[in-house]
Amino acid sequence: MSVSHAAPAALPHVYSDAERRMALVAVLIVLFLSALDQTIVATAMPRIINDLAGLERIAWVGTAYLLTSTVTVPIYGKLGDIHGRRPVIIFGVLVFLAGSMLCGLAGEFGDLPIIGDGMNQLVAWRAVQGLGAGALTTGAFATVADIAPPAERGRYTGWFGAMFGLAGLAGPVLGGVLTDHATMTVLGHVIAGWRFIFYVNLPLGLVALYILLRHLPPGNRGQDTPIDWLGSALVVTAAVPLLLALSWAGEAAGWQQPRVGIALGVAAAGLAAYLVTARGKAHAVVPLDLFADKVVTRAIIALFLINLAYMSVPMFLPLYLQLVRGLSAAQSGAAMLPLLFGILAGSMLSGRSGRKSQQYKPALVAGGAVALAGMAAITQLSADISHGGLMAMLFVFGLGLGPAQGMFTLAVQSAVSHARVGVATASSQFFRQIGSTIGMALYGGLMVFHLTGALAQNVPALVQGQSITLAQAQTLAMDKTALAKAAPVATDAAEAGLKASFSDSITALFPVSLAIMLLAFAVTLAVPARKLRGRDDVAPA
Repeated sequence: MSVSHAAPAALPHVYSDAERRMALVAVLIVLFLSALDQTIVATAMPRIINDLAGLERIAWVGTAYLLTSTVTVPIYGKLGDIHGRRPVIIFGVLVFLAGSMLCGLAGEFGDLPIIGDGMNQLVAWRAVQGLGAGALTTGAFATVADIAPPAERGRYTGWFGAMFGLAGLAGPVLGGVLTDHATMTVLGHVIAGWRFIFYVNLPLGLVALYILLRHLPPGNRGQDTPIDWLGSALVVTAAVPLLLALSWAGEAAGWQQPRVGIALGVAAAGLAAYLVTARGKAHAVVPLDLFADKVVTRAIIALFLINLAYMSVPMFLPLYLQLVRGLSAAQSGAAMLPLLFGILAGSMLSGRSGRKSQQYKPALVAGGAVALAGMAAITQLSADISHGGLMAMLFVFGLGLGPAQGMFTLAVQSAVSHARVGVATASSQFFRQIGSTIGMALYGGLMVFHLTGALAQNVPALVQGQSITLAQAQTLAMDKTALAKAAPVATDAAEAGLKASFSDSITALFPVSLAIMLLAFAVTLAVPARKLRGRDDVAPA
C-alpha cells in the first residue's frame, strides 16, 4: 500500500537585520507619503478653490481620494498575499506619483475633453492618487508582518504611529509654507505655490521607489489561487455608493435627495450580493470566515468606531478656532499640534509596551480610557477655556488615541495565519477608512443642520427669509468688509450672531463623538486578551 505525503508548506522567508532595516526605511517613506497627502492639502484649499473656481466642489477633493483608496484596500491586500508585498507597493508608488504630478498640473492647460475644468481635473487626479495610496498603506502594514513575528512588531507599529504623527505635524505647516511662498515664474508662466504640495511627493517617492527596487526582498509569495474579481467588484459596488450617499447627505438638502436613496439602495444590493457570493468561498477578497475570530471582529469594530468618533476634532476644531476665536489659519494649525504630539507619544509608548509585555490589550484599554477623558474635556469647550487649557485637552485626547494607530492592527495580524495577514490587514485598514469617511459625512451633515437653525435664530438680518450656506456664512464671518455690506445696519450684532452660530453648531458635534467613543471603549473591553505570537509560535490555522 502506497502512502501519499502532502508537500510541505513553503517556509516564510527569513529576513536578515540589514533587510529589515532597508524594508522599514522604504515602507516608512511610502507610509509618510500617504499620510502626508491627507494633511497637506487642507491648508492650501482656500487658494486652490479660488484659482480653480470650485468652491461648490471643495468636498470632492478629499472624497475622491478617500473613495478610491478605501475601496481598493481589500484588493491590494489579497494581491499582496498571492504575489508578495513588493510588486504591490511598487505599483502603488508609481500610480501615486503619476496622480501627484497630474494634480499639480490641474487646470494648467485649460478645460480638457470629458473631464472639464481645472477643478474637475483635480478631483479626477486625486482619485488616481487614491488608487496608489490604497496600496501604500496596506503594503506597509503587511510588510511588517512579513519581516517580524507579532511579538516583535510593537516597535515597528510604534514607528508607523510616529510617521503618521510626523505627517500630521508637517502637513499643515508645509502646505501653508508652499502655498504662500513657493509661487514662481518659469519662462513667463506663473506656477502657483499650491501646486508644489503635490510636486513635493515626487522626490520622496522616487527615493522610496529606488529602495524598494534595490533592497526590499521579494517577500513571501502565497499560492497562485484565483483572485475573487467578482467579490472585488461587489465590494466596490457596495462601498462607492455608500460613501457617495454619505457625502451627498452632508449637503444642505440632506437625506431627502433622491440620489441619496438610490445610492444607498445600490450599496445595500451590492453588500447583499457580496454576502451571498462570498459565503463558503475560500479565497474571497474579504473572507467572511475571517470574522469568526472574536479578536478580529471586535478589534475591527473598535477601530471603525474610534475613527468615526475622531473625525469631528481635526475637521471642525480649526474652523471653530478661526471663526469663533479669531485665530489665523497658521495659528489654528499650530493650536492643533498638541493633538498630533499626543498621538505620536501614545503610539510610541504603546509600541514599546506591546513589545515588552507581548500583550496588546493593556495598551488599548489604557488608551481608550485616556481618549474618553480627553473627549469629555473637549465637550466642555467654550469661550472661557484658555488656550493652554485647550492644548491640554487635545494632548490628552491624542495620547489616548495613539495606541489605536497600530495596536488594533497588530492584534488582528496576531490572530490569523501568516498566509492571511495581508487580507486581514487590508480588512482592518478598510474599516478604519470607512469609519473616517462616515465620520466626515456625519459631522458635516450635523453641522449644516445645527448651523442653519442657529443662523436663522442669531442672524435674522442676514437671512431675511433665505437660507445661508455654510460657505457664505464662513466668508461673512472671516471678511468684515463683506459682512458690513451684507448687514450695514447692525454689523456688530451680525458678527456676534455669526460667532455664536458657529460656536453652537461646532460644539454640538463633540458630545456625539463622546458617545461613539464610549461605545468604542466598550467594544475594546470585549476584545479577548491574547499573548502576541513569538517567532517560534505556531500561527492559527
